[in-house]
Amino acid sequence: MSQLMILTMLIFFGLTVPVAVSIGLAAMSGVAAANLPWLVVAQQIYAALDKYPLVAIPFFILAGNLMEAGGISERLVEFAKSLVGGVQGGLAMACVITCMIFAAVAGSSVATTFAVGAILIPAMVRHGYPAPFAASLQATAAELGVIIPPSVPMILFAVSTDTSTGELFIAGVLPGLLIAAALMAYVWLYARRQRLGLHDGDGRLPLWPALRRAWLALLMPVIILGGIYGGVFTPTEASVVAVVYALVVGMLVYRRIRLADLSATLHRSVIGTASIMFIIANAGVFGFLLNRAGVPDALGQWLGQLFSDKYTFLLGVNAALFLIGMVIETSASIVVLAPLLLPVAVTFGVDPVHFGVIMVINLALGMITPPFGVNLFAASSISGVPLERMVRPLLPFVTTVIGCLLVVTYVPQISLLLRDLVYR
Repeated sequence: MSQLMILTMLIFFGLTVPVAVSIGLAAMSGVAAANLPWLVVAQQIYAALDKYPLVAIPFFILAGNLMEAGGISERLVEFAKSLVGGVQGGLAMACVITCMIFAAVAGSSVATTFAVGAILIPAMVRHGYPAPFAASLQATAAELGVIIPPSVPMILFAVSTDTSTGELFIAGVLPGLLIAAALMAYVWLYARRQRLGLHDGDGRLPLWPALRRAWLALLMPVIILGGIYGGVFTPTEASVVAVVYALVVGMLVYRRIRLADLSATLHRSVIGTASIMFIIANAGVFGFLLNRAGVPDALGQWLGQLFSDKYTFLLGVNAALFLIGMVIETSASIVVLAPLLLPVAVTFGVDPVHFGVIMVINLALGMITPPFGVNLFAASSISGVPLERMVRPLLPFVTTVIGCLLVVTYVPQISLLLRDLVYR
């Protein structure tokens, strides 16, 4: 049965059937092969969606869309430019900083790509940066949206494996900062080598005026993350706070959101939420059937024989997840693979929270690698640069993130230091 399901899923993937539909059809083939009552499908879909932490997903998606519509992202860009705009390559570095701050509320890399890229990609091109470089940088920096908390993929990992969402969130802070610092270092070296960004400081606001314009936007991640780690509200409740804050600031303070605009913002949020929930629902049935067939235990025994220690295991898992992330959407990969791989990782002595961070960073690479990198498509649509022209400037960015991933993998303290300080 399990072989039939996996083969069916791969066939539909090859036929470019949407991921959620492919998983659902594969699960239905498993139900038919096992002669189970079809009521099982409805039961497992309900069980997969009936989880309180999932409530955070639609609210964080809506918060990101409200930040974009309400002018919050624009003020974050101005503030980031005031910090580093005077440095050679500062405009490109501002892209990384803005994505990092925006990610601290939005939780979505695609939302970060559109919100920040719509402002900074044209600005970088006007300042002489090659358009393919600008688009590739934006796509890569937006990846921070799923690493720096709050993060929708981390919520999915937590729900799929019964891991603490709060612990995963705080464990993503230092790895996210490490990746941001590495990207900024590469951008600075690239700008100096290519003699780019010599006039990045033109037109930027001084720090204090930029701070006055952006302080409400900057206060948003402080409230959200401070509230979570201070015990004021849970990550799920924080998502509602983020929506209310973005709505109040966008409508009443910045006055960029009108009642007529809310319909389009809500529509985008509903579509984004529905696509993720559809994947979770179908993956719930798929995972139930795999567990019933004993696949997790068999996989654990096979991996235990294949790898002798946790270091080779983590290297093998990183390589496999990198390839999987290139062809399968991140949310689907997490809800299907996390329950299978985590028990094996634990037997090798890997902390569940550390493994969650590794998995999220690795699969996030799939968002910036062809053929199905969603961030690449988003950056391409904003910049007008064909996808094939983005590949060459993208390679150094991918290499930089992979280097950071290996550091995070083999130095677990980077992920666990803040977790242990707050929760232990």
